[in-house]
Amino acid sequence: MQKLTSVIAGALLVAGAVVAHGQTVTPMATGRGGSAHVRSTWQVNGATISIEYGRPKLKGRPEGELMPLGKPWRTGADVATILTTDRPLTFGAVTLAPGRYTINTEPGQSAWQLIFGRLKTPDQWGVPYQPDLEIGRAAATVSRATVPDEELTFYVDQSSSAPALRLQWGTTSVSAPFVVGK
Repeated sequence: MQKLTSVIAGALLVAGAVVAHGQTVTPMATGRGGSAHVRSTWQVNGATISIEYGRPKLKGRPEGELMPLGKPWRTGADVATILTTDRPLTFGAVTLAPGRYTINTEPGQSAWQLIFGRLKTPDQWGVPYQPDLEIGRAAATVSRATVPDEELTFYVDQSSSAPALRLQWGTTSVSAPFVVGK
């Protein structure tokens, strides 16, 4: 049995995908800035949702310097962070039809805003923020992470009645519930 487990683990590594916490994480090329890039994919209430993003590391830097309060932030590294869905998703008052969207955030002291935007080009860079591409904003709650993450990480939390998109970096954990449409 142990040998079979090792063979399966090896096969997954060779295939380039790892399954953890209900998500499949596929490594992508390293970005021009040196950050690892991944595609995380989830199955949520009949929808396939993925996020492609660069995973910057804290490297001892202060979180507030990297996630500045009151300013739109690319929420990743290098190219724009991209959410892809095959079903409608509703975050607060923002409904996204099936398709591809950029994700930015605007950090706040006690609440954040998720900022969804149109993807203008496939290799769209993450900075500067392009307000003319903004589709809408949804409120997100911020809390202190129980276990800090050195690298920025996106999750879909399916542990409660409504799924929530969650990002975590350092001791910061941000969560926004959403609904999957038909």
